[in-house]
Amino acid sequence: MPPSDSSWVVFVRLWLTLPVVKTAPQSVISLEPPWTSFFQGETVTLTCYGSGFNLPQKTKWYKNNMAPREIQRPTLKVHVPGVYKCQADNLLPSIPVHLNFHKGSLVLQAPPAVFEGDSVVLRCRAKGTIAQKSLTFYKNGVALKTSRQGSELYIHHANLRDDDEYHCAVDVWYRAWSSNKVKIQVQALFPRPVLTARPSQPIDGSPVTLTCHTQLSAQRSADQIQFCFFRNLQVLKSGCSNSSEFHIPAIWTEDSMWYLCSAEAMNAQVSKQSLAFKIPVQRAFADFQIHTVPGSKLVFEGQMLLFNCSVKGVPGPIRFSWYKRDKMNKETKIPKSSEAEFKTSMVNSSDSGDYYCEANNSRRSFVSQAVPITIKVPVSQPVLTLSTGKPRALEGELMTLHCKSLRGSPRIQYEFYYEDVFLEINSMLSGGGASFNFSMTTARSGNYYCTADNGLGAQRSEAVWISVIVPVSHPVLTLGVPGAQAAVGDVVELHCEALRGSPPILYHFYHQNVTLGSSLAPSGGRGSFNFSVTAEHSGNYFCEADNGRGPQSSDMLALSVMDMIKNRSVPVAAGITGGLLVVAGVAAGVLFYCWFSRKAGGKPAFDDSRNSSYSEPQEPTYYNVPVCIELQPVYSNDPEEEVIYTQVRRPTEMRTSSGL
Repeated sequence: MPPSDSSWVVFVRLWLTLPVVKTAPQSVISLEPPWTSFFQGETVTLTCYGSGFNLPQKTKWYKNNMAPREIQRPTLKVHVPGVYKCQADNLLPSIPVHLNFHKGSLVLQAPPAVFEGDSVVLRCRAKGTIAQKSLTFYKNGVALKTSRQGSELYIHHANLRDDDEYHCAVDVWYRAWSSNKVKIQVQALFPRPVLTARPSQPIDGSPVTLTCHTQLSAQRSADQIQFCFFRNLQVLKSGCSNSSEFHIPAIWTEDSMWYLCSAEAMNAQVSKQSLAFKIPVQRAFADFQIHTVPGSKLVFEGQMLLFNCSVKGVPGPIRFSWYKRDKMNKETKIPKSSEAEFKTSMVNSSDSGDYYCEANNSRRSFVSQAVPITIKVPVSQPVLTLSTGKPRALEGELMTLHCKSLRGSPRIQYEFYYEDVFLEINSMLSGGGASFNFSMTTARSGNYYCTADNGLGAQRSEAVWISVIVPVSHPVLTLGVPGAQAAVGDVVELHCEALRGSPPILYHFYHQNVTLGSSLAPSGGRGSFNFSVTAEHSGNYFCEADNGRGPQSSDMLALSVMDMIKNRSVPVAAGITGGLLVVAGVAAGVLFYCWFSRKAGGKPAFDDSRNSSYSEPQEPTYYNVPVCIELQPVYSNDPEEEVIYTQVRRPTEMRTSSGL
């Protein structure tokens, strides 16, 4: 691009958009420089913007309506002629831009869009040494006489009549040059406004909103428009403003006149006026709606009663009044009821009657139809009581449920339920309530409730939980030990379980009739107690189960505790017992041998002929046999096995008769 002359180089961005669509924002494309015609070899930079003129994350570029090319950069440098448009992210594509690159020596540059009221600049550029002082501009083929020579042609305050074709030329004695032709199409800055009224046919005395409808072109959306409203060619009240709406608080039949509006673009000094139209004002017709809370015309005593009066067709402001007509046709104005809503916090029987409202707009009054209200006394929430007074009963016990509503118009119908299952129905003319009898079983445990209804709405009592108590059965005590038998230091766990009985069940554990501890089973089942045993824990154990209906005890269970370190009961007993058996065996053998030897010598060991009167002792005869052998045990201790062994030895010398 040739060096720029500060007299004609202006840094401008021209925003090109379609008319704004609220539901689908459109992409915006800008050109730099802001022209559409260039010399061949020059470059123009296109920039794509998203909503709010923010740079997009991704951009699609279109050329000559061909398939888009997606790039990450929002800018695109162009030096090839064509029709370009962009799409920022997921917005709608921008309007197309026609770019031309010319081979000639002259090029006429113009902005791509011209609006009425704009000051337009046409720029004629020349290559090389072409003398621009002989440059001439042409409009529709006719040379224009300008007040000054230069490369720019100014069109002040363009209007819709300036829809012409321009070009520039240089003519010297030896040669002539002509530029490209540019068609200037002046667009409307905004359309002629249209005035509307909302509502279009207002009621006498009702408010009206006038709206002057027009819209700036999307390319000039930054311009400001001032709106003025007129009635019979007279400016209404506040005059002109930037708002396209004008509010009339109340319009009357005498205000049925001609209305119009005007819109003026302040920057471009373009003003347009709407067509005048007449607003038809309708006579008022009252359409009342009275809403009550509660919605039924039967109101319960003690309830809040709320009236709300709404009226259509009556212009405001409206002042309301409330009236009541009793059974004697006596009408009374209700004090402090000047609003559309009237409330009685707590009604009683004297509030029965016919109610109506009156609407007044300072010109006339309108009266609604009467609404009859009847005050009734509904049943109160019933109370369910038990004959026993307690929510727990023994299995087989007779239970009586009594249901009573303290307030309510007769007749009252009572119904009894168990876990939402219907049991029985009773109707009572008096206020004594109703009863239901049944025998308690384990299957009858659960929630019971009753309902009371006198046709004005059923009421349900609070649920009462009745549990059937089953006494505990004879519990079973079991032991849990780590091995076959308990030794000192072992942890022993006692388990006590009553197979039948209502929870919660409290278990007590005893050793030799001394309490060891307790365990609570809130949901039934078994209880447990564990402890580390000592030698003193040998003995009898039992447990006791109790759920408040009499305790039950288990059978006795014996536990023997062995002390492996102190007493060495098992190995020592085994060693001593083995040793004694050996000694006893040897001794028995020796005695048998002595007896047999005497029998062999012909003399018995004892003389049967001797009697108790024979006093002389007779010395026995000993043989050279081990008749009297003294058995001497010898003990030894193996330090590894910690067992005491016993050994029996014979003396080396045999005792004889001479040695005695």
